Amino acid sequence: MQLEPFIANSDLKLDQYPTLPEQQIRKKTLKKQLRKERRQLGEMQNTLYAHGKYSVLVCIQGMDTSGKDSLIREVFKDFNVRGVVSHSFKKPSSQELQHDFLWRHYKALPARGKYAVFNRSHYENVLISRVKPQIVLHENLPHINSLGDITPDFWETRLQQINHFEQNIHQNGCIIFKFFLHISKDEQKHRLLRRLNNPNKQWKFSPEDLKDRALWDDYISCYEEAISATSTPHAPWYIIPSDSKHHARLLVAQIIKAKMQTYTDIKNPRLPQELQQQIDHYKAELHQS
Repeated sequence: MQLEPFIANSDLKLDQYPTLPEQQIRKKTLKKQLRKERRQLGEMQNTLYAHGKYSVLVCIQGMDTSGKDSLIREVFKDFNVRGVVSHSFKKPSSQELQHDFLWRHYKALPARGKYAVFNRSHYENVLISRVKPQIVLHENLPHINSLGDITPDFWETRLQQINHFEQNIHQNGCIIFKFFLHISKDEQKHRLLRRLNNPNKQWKFSPEDLKDRALWDDYISCYEEAISATSTPHAPWYIIPSDSKHHARLLVAQIIKAKMQTYTDIKNPRLPQELQQQIDHYKAELHQS
């Protein structure tokens, strides 16, 4: 699979990226292909676990209703439960606010041999916090006493801190995937209306959804700047057309598999030579027991 068409460039303009794939594929076919891909991903994760030298961090970002929850559920369904953990980052707790903004994300990083999936991520600190900068005032940062203290330099520094964070964990064996689920504003409207029209889905709706929708252009601008500043060779951003949830899920699975296949050193470990020489003896002993 060619990854380059989905990788964000250093001067990202999201309106230049489609929200629907060029090739329309039947939903039944997409589901069948995803089942195949996720089975293979599950097998690859078992090998990653046995190898024990790399970890994998998958960050999922997107506007409200972009399909983050269902994508995580469907793509990682065939993983061994011991090998993957999903974290959904909400409003920071009082304890988390006593630390730097990356602290709670460091705590959630995967151990070697495992995957962690961030449903929203450390990027919320340069997205929602930038659109609603009053959030930053709750962090009790030195020299930040009012909204006027939150300058463009503040956000540039925070983006640099994120780059340093990702560089550090990459250098220590963490393979990083960052996906932006790219939906159109019209598609978001349709999905919000479906929630309201379905009694079983109404619990997902909040009036805040409409307030955030009114800030659509502000969010898009912040996404463009954040992605442009942090899409690096070791931690690229992938822009996923997501007006079709089924196609988005398949693309994410395919991209993860294609990238993981480039790590040719990830293999199942071999038994020590002295144990290999005794395999026939162990088999015979088991047959006799």
